[in-house]
Amino acid sequence: MRGTEWWRRLLLLPAVLLLSGCSGCPYSFTGASVPPHMKTIAIPVVDDQSGWGDPTLRDAFTRELVQKFVNDNTLQVTDRTTADAVLEGAITDVRDVPAVVQGNEQVSQRRITVMVHMVFQDLKLRKKVWDKTFSEWGDYPSGGGLTQRNDGVQEAVRKLTEDILNDTVAGW
Repeated sequence: MRGTEWWRRLLLLPAVLLLSGCSGCPYSFTGASVPPHMKTIAIPVVDDQSGWGDPTLRDAFTRELVQKFVNDNTLQVTDRTTADAVLEGAITDVRDVPAVVQGNEQVSQRRITVMVHMVFQDLKLRKKVWDKTFSEWGDYPSGGGLTQRNDGVQEAVRKLTEDILNDTVAGW
């Protein structure tokens, strides 16, 4: 090989390994840093202590949270009897307030803020990993009716469940 050709090949080696998937490599590029002993998680139905008055909120929140974990696939969702960890919580507050006020003091946009208190426990090591309150929001047009208000709630729930997933799988 000529003098500069072997340098080119040497510089290409990491790129080739990365693009080939490096199935035997001990590293993961998913961004997750869950301890190796933790493979499964239980997510019981989240309690609704908010007084918001929507009987579907707790189930919708729990379904969205479980789906985030299923899609992420870092931890397998299972029942509490076989889980390595548990993620429990309660919706503590839901607020609906004006977000944008235009001329003549007309509210054109409203903001729904949802707060949840969550506790993540390692059942194998019998210790609390974290205990946090999360808060997120979703906007909707004022006067848009129940459907658009529910869209605001869904946006807040989507953001909350993403935050909770991220803190659970990458917050180590």
